[in-house]
Amino acid sequence: MPKQLRMDTLNKIIDTGLVPVFYNPDVDTSMQIIQACFEGGAKVVEFTNRGERAYSVFSTVAERLKANSPQITLGVGSIIDPYSASLFINAGADFIVGPTFNPEIARICNRLKVPYCPGCGTASEISAAEEAGVEIVKLFPGDLVGGPDFVKAVLGPMPWVRFMPTGGVDATAKSIKNWFNAGVTAVGIGSNLIRKDWVKQKEFNNIAELTANILTWIRQARAQSNYLGFEHLCLYPPDSQTADAMSQWYQDVFNLRISEEKTAYFLEGKQGSRLEISRVEYNLAAHIAINVANFEEAYQDLINKGFQLEEPLISPAVKIAFLQETDPAGHRVHIVWRK
Repeated sequence: MPKQLRMDTLNKIIDTGLVPVFYNPDVDTSMQIIQACFEGGAKVVEFTNRGERAYSVFSTVAERLKANSPQITLGVGSIIDPYSASLFINAGADFIVGPTFNPEIARICNRLKVPYCPGCGTASEISAAEEAGVEIVKLFPGDLVGGPDFVKAVLGPMPWVRFMPTGGVDATAKSIKNWFNAGVTAVGIGSNLIRKDWVKQKEFNNIAELTANILTWIRQARAQSNYLGFEHLCLYPPDSQTADAMSQWYQDVFNLRISEEKTAYFLEGKQGSRLEISRVEYNLAAHIAINVANFEEAYQDLINKGFQLEEPLISPAVKIAFLQETDPAGHRVHIVWRK
């Protein structure tokens, strides 16, 4: 069964704007492809039901992701009948995508509270799908039904439609800009992103890099900032206090959840904002962490603005770089990217 709520899945698709699409008959290769997309910043991936071993591979991949990478949302595409939809949902599909609209699939997905993104190519098909509870419509094949001009034309009288074109979306800044300027909510990209030669040569780093570039182009087309907001505030205990005592106080008073890391405690509430309390440094002014969507882009942007940065701290899960100068009040600031 799906590992998250229906609206959480829809919001992920809407927020990121990108759904990489692929099929591969090998479990390990499929995991490497998904991991590469995730490292590039994609949170949602669609595995297509197009091979003889599709169900077997998908089931194993879904189990592994649930156990090791539950933050990755995995859906299945090329679903044309309700039996297959039920089968894949029970195997862990977080959403269902199809080349056509099938009311029976919509009924199954509604009953199990799983998003359904059917392929539609006319205003009538779109309207019928929405009446059946569809939130995001797959425009398929995107280029052949009219491309961005079709999106603009439909959104005139039907501005509430959320489009996700697949087919005809190139992995270029120009193509991404054209589609999002037309008004799409997200794009599905298959072989233009997950290229056969890269997979064959195991050049998964190229997939991760292109994924990051596409997400940057999406943010630019949406006029969104790369700086996402405050990630956390870090406090440094005075000599008269300990990190243990401070973190325990915040937990006792405000019911915050504590997680212990090597150099600090992190306290977090339901809204996701975090407080860091250092375990290794004392008597310093607080520092502020700014969350970024693309670390390399933010790093270069700050340099272009005239700031000098300390040597970045890079790991597979997190990237951090402190500005050498403080804010006007003396607080240190760093940018941070997390998986």
